[in-house]
Amino acid sequence: MLTMNIRKWLALGLTALVACASPLTSARTFACAVGQSIAVQELPRQGQDTLALIASAGPFSSNRDGISFGNRERALPKAPRGFYREYTVRTPGVRNRGARRIVCGGDQRAADACYYSDDHYQSFKCIQR
Repeated sequence: MLTMNIRKWLALGLTALVACASPLTSARTFACAVGQSIAVQELPRQGQDTLALIASAGPFSSNRDGISFGNRERALPKAPRGFYREYTVRTPGVRNRGARRIVCGGDQRAADACYYSDDHYQSFKCIQR
C-alpha cells in the first residue's frame, strides 16, 4: 500500500515537472490540473461578458484592459514576460474597476488559458471551458 502511494505521488510530481518545463504546454494545462477551477457557467454574468469581449478583441470598458499582467504574486504558472494580459470584470454598484479580474495567457482571442480572480489577484481559479 505504501509503495502504491509513493508511486502515485512520484507520477503526479513528474507530471507537474514536465508540465512546467515544457514550453509547448499551455499554462492552463498545469494550473487546472493542480489548482482550483471554475466553469464558465459559474462565473458571474459580468465575467462571462468579459470572456466574450476578450474572444472578440473588445471593445473594453477600461483603458487598462488588455495590459500586460506581470504575475508578481506568482499565483499563476511561470510564463515569459508579456504572456498574461488582464481584463476588468465589472462589479455592479462599484464606480471604479473593483477587485474582479480575468487574466488570460497566450493567444488572447482563443481565451484558452484564462483565470478568474474576485479578490484583486489574491487568488485565482482556472476557467474551464
